[in-house]
Amino acid sequence: MAKVIAIANQKGGVGKTTTAHNVAASMTYKDYKVLMVDLDPQGNLSFIAGADNVSKPTVYEVLNGKASIKAALQQTKNGDIIPANILLSGADMEITRPELLRGKLEAVKDNYDYILIDTPPSLGILTINALTAADSVIIPMSADVLSLQGLSQLYNTIEAVRQHSNPGLEIEGLLFTQHNNRTLLSREFTKATKDVAKRMNTKVFQTFIRASVATREAQANQVDIITYSPVSPTSEGYNALTAEIIKGGSKKWARRK
Repeated sequence: MAKVIAIANQKGGVGKTTTAHNVAASMTYKDYKVLMVDLDPQGNLSFIAGADNVSKPTVYEVLNGKASIKAALQQTKNGDIIPANILLSGADMEITRPELLRGKLEAVKDNYDYILIDTPPSLGILTINALTAADSVIIPMSADVLSLQGLSQLYNTIEAVRQHSNPGLEIEGLLFTQHNNRTLLSREFTKATKDVAKRMNTKVFQTFIRASVATREAQANQVDIITYSPVSPTSEGYNALTAEIIKGGSKKWARRK
């Protein structure tokens, strides 16, 4: 049965989609079976993965019962995906059950080793569904004061989900993206974030993901960074992050390797 990992942060531009895509790619290259779930109405993960989110069923149809989850599955070079599009933007008015996605995923969990859920930049019902469906959550963030301040709000949401719909939810770790450890400011925020992580009973991933032009080029070409630029620091970073995720899980989740 798959381990379900939500990638969440209400702050935009911190690399949630990039992380979901490239971790899925790295896992796939390591021979794990991976499903990506695009839960962001912007559909960016669907685009960079090369999915058809126009003429085929999406996660919106799955959630409102108009299509089965198996009918919405699409194969990509980096694993399977359930795509999303702008129709999902009305979810906050249409979806009221936090456990809806979890129930839908039950039909396919046995077919995968990992399910990665990309979430929108908000703490609305879609993110709550992702957290309710997940075994753990990865929190990407940039080394700036706004990311640090936003952690408390996200943590409160995680605690609410634990209390009401998913008591077993764990925080896999905090992930620095677009990181430059050579600057004094980044080093100071790294230290401050590690202190916050301790209070959240989690960790900061040892791997820091560096920003790069190659990442944006890869996305424009609908290719993962590991394929596009295999020896780049960003590619090496995502491979190292994936190894951390696999090693950090129990033997139950790492059974294929």
